Amino acid sequence: MRVVICGGGVIGACTAYFLSRRSVDVVVVERTEVAAAASGKAGGFLALDWCTGTPLDALARRSFALHAQLPHEVAGDWAYRRMTAYGGFVAGDEAQRDTPSALGWLSNGVVIAHRLGTTDTTAIVHPHKFTSAMMNATLAQGAELRRGRVTGIAHDADGTTAKGVEIDGGVIEADRVIIAMGPWSLLATQWMRLPAVYGQRSPSIVYDTGTDVPADALFLEYEESGSTISIEVFPRADGSTLVTAFSDVAPLPLDPGAVMPEQDAIDRLQAVAERLSPLFRADRIIARQACFRPVTRDGLPLIGIVPNSAGLYVATGHNVWGILNAPATGEALAELITEGAARSVDLTPFDPARLQPLDPSLLQAR
Repeated sequence: MRVVICGGGVIGACTAYFLSRRSVDVVVVERTEVAAAASGKAGGFLALDWCTGTPLDALARRSFALHAQLPHEVAGDWAYRRMTAYGGFVAGDEAQRDTPSALGWLSNGVVIAHRLGTTDTTAIVHPHKFTSAMMNATLAQGAELRRGRVTGIAHDADGTTAKGVEIDGGVIEADRVIIAMGPWSLLATQWMRLPAVYGQRSPSIVYDTGTDVPADALFLEYEESGSTISIEVFPRADGSTLVTAFSDVAPLPLDPGAVMPEQDAIDRLQAVAERLSPLFRADRIIARQACFRPVTRDGLPLIGIVPNSAGLYVATGHNVWGILNAPATGEALAELITEGAARSVDLTPFDPARLQPLDPSLLQAR
């Protein structure tokens, strides 16, 4: 069996890995480079039980376990480590602004109100390094990475079964095709009956903090101009710390390489970061960046068979949990394709058929 995966992000890389382990002939088609978009610029935060009570719970728990196993199976160092997570706020009134923080590396007035996760339930990876390691492991198992832009689906003579993908004027033949292009999966609605996937932009700043910041993930509230914003801080084992806030909705560039942060959002984010800790200095900034997270209408990913399209599958729409849920998504999709059903996780809540497909004329109107 030959499977073509459209997209070299974390979902595509993990799906390719688990398919290759089942001796499937895999070709990954990527327009720019591996982990070029959200898979390389996300926080990389992992949580065991933060989706309890939702359809994502089983997927998250299985994926959290796989993240712990993969460092023993796949070569490479992607800075996996367990960590503690805290919630709190940045004091706005004078009475609390000078109060020392419960965490010594934070500035006065950064109030830690409660612990959200422990080393048993929360962890982190460097997303770009993780995605690259999974792709490299896949290539080592005989898979192929092909550069190019997917422009359509090739079908059999009856036009009912997918037989490959059209790429830069040619065709890569395949028995199965998987769309895993993050928010750019929206483009595939021109070629198949697929629900809409939207992009939500998230700016971030990455600091070189070395060993100065311990394994403390932060989820804080901050008052700005009369409104409350959420700030997330993710220290990684490689000595970098990502700070993010101010997510917004913006037009999705056709080229992932053209994604850029708004300067105003970066300036505001830098000012907030400097309020959080003296370690977040301008001279320690490694990157000012942004990415688009794929989001569906009901907030759940699309994982499974594309309705009324024999041989076509989709895996996208994971929103903030893309890095976390990529391994379990890849494992379950590999089971579905090779065995006819997913065994490790029930994919029913993520069936693409639950949502109405996008009218392709609406996409053309954009």
